[in-house]
Amino acid sequence: QVHVVESGGGLVQAGGSLTLSCATSGRTFARYGVGWFRQAPGEEREFLAAITWRGGDTAYSDSVKDRFTISRVMDKNTVNLQVNNLKPEDTAVYYCAEALGNGWADPARTDEYAFWGQGTQVTVSL
Repeated sequence: QVHVVESGGGLVQAGGSLTLSCATSGRTFARYGVGWFRQAPGEEREFLAAITWRGGDTAYSDSVKDRFTISRVMDKNTVNLQVNNLKPEDTAVYYCAEALGNGWADPARTDEYAFWGQGTQVTVSL
């Protein structure tokens, strides 16, 4: 059984930073891409970043590429999302997902991903 678990969310002041972590188990972790998304109340799920199984290729949404960094910790089966210079509009539930395969045709498409976590809440205050 595959498990995808996010952690690291919380309440932070504008301008602050967080490191979100995604831990996966149940598949051979390193052979699948991983993506991060977020969803604010009343909004569509939004793609943020993705990384291939070796970590050699990454993809970012234009809206966050200057502030967010995705990385893979191979020996811990973990993918981190470093989020910097947070703004109130970054408030959302952040989700991690494991891709169907190593790479992707379009990392922003939710149907490229087979397994999703429950999400971690990020709240940014003024």
